[in-house]
Amino acid sequence: MAAKTFVEKIFDAPKGSIVFKKPDIILTHDNTASIFNTFKKMNGEKVADPDQQLIVLDHNAPPTNAKLANDYQKIRDIVKEQGIKKFHDAGKGICHQIMSEHAKPKMIIVGSDSHTCTAGAFNAFAAGIDRTEAAGLWKQGETWFRVPESIKITLTGKFPDGVYAKDLSLWIIGMIGSSGADYMSIEYHGEGVKNLSISQRMTITNLASEMGAKNAVFPYDEVLDEFYGEHLEGIWADEGAVYAREIDINLNELFPVVAVPHHVDNVKSLSEVVGTKLHQAMVGTCTNGRYEDLEQVAEVLKGKKLPEGFQMLIVPASQKIYLEALRNGLIEIFMEAGAHVLASSCGPCLGTGQGIPADGYNIISTANRNFKGRMGNKNSFIFLASPAVVAHSALAGKIVDPRKIKTNDIFPFSLEKSDTVDIPEGEDRYLDGTWNYADTDNFNTDQMFAGKHTYNINSSEADKIMPYLFEDFDPSFKNRVKEGDVIVAGANFGCGSSREHPAVALSYAGVKAVIVKSVNRIFYRSSVNQGLPIILLPEAVDAFKPGDTVNVDLEAGKVKIGDQEFAFAPLPEKLMNIFKAKGLVNYIKGM
Repeated sequence: MAAKTFVEKIFDAPKGSIVFKKPDIILTHDNTASIFNTFKKMNGEKVADPDQQLIVLDHNAPPTNAKLANDYQKIRDIVKEQGIKKFHDAGKGICHQIMSEHAKPKMIIVGSDSHTCTAGAFNAFAAGIDRTEAAGLWKQGETWFRVPESIKITLTGKFPDGVYAKDLSLWIIGMIGSSGADYMSIEYHGEGVKNLSISQRMTITNLASEMGAKNAVFPYDEVLDEFYGEHLEGIWADEGAVYAREIDINLNELFPVVAVPHHVDNVKSLSEVVGTKLHQAMVGTCTNGRYEDLEQVAEVLKGKKLPEGFQMLIVPASQKIYLEALRNGLIEIFMEAGAHVLASSCGPCLGTGQGIPADGYNIISTANRNFKGRMGNKNSFIFLASPAVVAHSALAGKIVDPRKIKTNDIFPFSLEKSDTVDIPEGEDRYLDGTWNYADTDNFNTDQMFAGKHTYNINSSEADKIMPYLFEDFDPSFKNRVKEGDVIVAGANFGCGSSREHPAVALSYAGVKAVIVKSVNRIFYRSSVNQGLPIILLPEAVDAFKPGDTVNVDLEAGKVKIGDQEFAFAPLPEKLMNIFKAKGLVNYIKGM
């Protein structure tokens, strides 16, 4: 019998297979009200299995306007009507931290949030999905999975002083790129794993989505034994399993790194950005808001004051962590230093809560994304770093090295820089039914539909999404896009959040197809669910020139660009039926 990877074992199928499985946990959050609306459109009345559901109110907790407050109340009502027991109300914590109270080894976990992969720290398979697919799961209890190829990352050694899990994650992203693990499963192996705490493992698995990965996972070991207080049965890859790629990392050799604006794989050594002036700092989010992170920050801030006019936000990842920090005097240290301690929420990271930066601000943050406009203002600049670097830099008002030594570290990998393309007002990218974004790699969901709008407009309200579609990227798009149009774009299309609003609106606008070099996994699933064909044809994008006519024949599996013709493999019949039904809602409704 052939040796198997972790995902091949958990799905009991070889890589490339399409399997249908019933997840152990279906996570939703503030988007639950929107998911329920879609569920009703599918003729849903009672969820297939209330025990599958885990609902956490966190992205705008406490609500920042009346609409969100009404959504929160509607979700509370849904929870009672549907008999859902695993419910955590506003303020209890960020959903991925709350998941640590529910995740167990060998589980299959899905969630309507791109960072659901965090739960891989607990030897579970955990992956993000979109809202429509979550509604389908409410109705049917199961969904399809493509068994991915796997990457094996072997860790040896332990972190030197001043190096943390965030540095390792950014190091890997800078090494392979933000699409370097597209649709793959990442397994962490080696003696170095035992030197990583649960908090550190959660940071590392959380950032798997910023590499394009479907999931990331750690083995079951004595660290998890201690976490659970008992021995549970885990699942792990076989010796001799075949991997798409194998990477060896000696933790002893790492040094602190920073992701610079405006993309997570724009990684530089800390040495290269030391001295950069800062105006704001943030510690928290689902990436680095755990007690271990807050403790590091408190050690730095104790007895000191932040510079005058400097804004620092600290967001504990859960109420339990907040209370522990309060009991142990950390909150007092933060406030005496001049920091703002906020309720457990995703808002500051997403740009929907407190702490939105001013124009021209440089922010250093422990969050997981630094896309343009990510924190609510497209005219600010976000640097990502470890909690220790953020704390020391906040005190200095500029980026500093917490090791207090002068180094000339150079990040050893030289990916082509992920530039953020903007279409200036008046520049015309539209001709004869084709939108030319072929030069745009990493076209992310914040550019397509800014995070600040996500919870004010339900994803089922396509007509209300349209006025904001691509508004911070190509202002002319929303007013000119027509039925039958084709979009040509670069690599890693749709990276970022699991929000389905862009796919909903593009389908609603009648876009016939999007031709790309590569696509983010969750965006691809979301597009299928909305009946929007995404065609992966890098050679066609490379051949495209401004002014070329583009014709797409979905049935024949052909794309014609100018005088050249390209073929693509048709989708499986079940997925083609979703396209024919114009989306998953109609498909399930008609079953």
